[in-house]
Amino acid sequence: MERESEGVDSPRIPAPNRWTMKASAITVTRLSYDRDDLPIAPPSKRDEAVSVIIQLTDFKMHRLWKNNVLIFEGGHPKGAIAITDLRDEWQCHHLSPFDNLRFNIPLSFVRSFLEDIGRPQFGGFDCRPGTKDDVILGLAQAVLPYLVRRHQANQLFFEQISLVLLTHLTQTYGSQYFSTKKNGVLAPWQEKRVLEFLTTNAFAQVSVTDLAQICGLSRSYFIRAFKETFGRTPYRWVMEYRISKAKDLLLSDLSIPEVAVACGFADQSHMTRAFSDIAGHPPATWRRQHRPKSVDKPS
Repeated sequence: MERESEGVDSPRIPAPNRWTMKASAITVTRLSYDRDDLPIAPPSKRDEAVSVIIQLTDFKMHRLWKNNVLIFEGGHPKGAIAITDLRDEWQCHHLSPFDNLRFNIPLSFVRSFLEDIGRPQFGGFDCRPGTKDDVILGLAQAVLPYLVRRHQANQLFFEQISLVLLTHLTQTYGSQYFSTKKNGVLAPWQEKRVLEFLTTNAFAQVSVTDLAQICGLSRSYFIRAFKETFGRTPYRWVMEYRISKAKDLLLSDLSIPEVAVACGFADQSHMTRAFSDIAGHPPATWRRQHRPKSVDKPS
């Protein structure tokens, strides 16, 4: 995509494609470009944050400056990450096609996460340029459909993505070490309260913070205890509950888009992905296989 400056005879200024969204406290941005004619980017603005950049395809060539000093010249393979401290000034010149995704994370969010799990000491991240990270690549691929297709962000899903991202980053690159002991389960009263809340609000936006407060637990402890109790994350539980209700509605005369909206999905394609993942078939196929032929109508 190119942006054209004002004026009829103004030359076109090459610019990368950009998609941006907010996921919890984290800003997610995808940048891509399929040529090698980009001008050097302006210096970044200093911020109390870090940027975690993951390459979605092989990136052959760029130059990178930190505080006006050239610190890297070369490329990175698919799955390579870079963690840049935005309190410094960065400037990049892309010299080949690229496609990457960036998690911009406020340092206050990192510190709050670590304090919440009893690890208040944090000295920053240490990651060599070009380090391949399949975990970050997997998280990036998980959020891409929401980012590019502009589906409504599911708060519970992105809170869980944020927790996984911060846990991985702080353990792998932040010198933090977490216990590997099996976590406890929810107490019976906590299990009862959280299930009542989830079943009442399953078709709306549900947050980990709300669920943890109901149980009197920290967010990070709650999500682990929930998984130990139910064998799945809160997000997976909600998706399975929605799909269960969607199956009931697919036996009626409602169209598939109407079922998607009724069950809290952003649209039909959003429900189709979740339905196929959980039920093994897309909703249209499931409907043909399970609805009596006497009431079967085109969806």
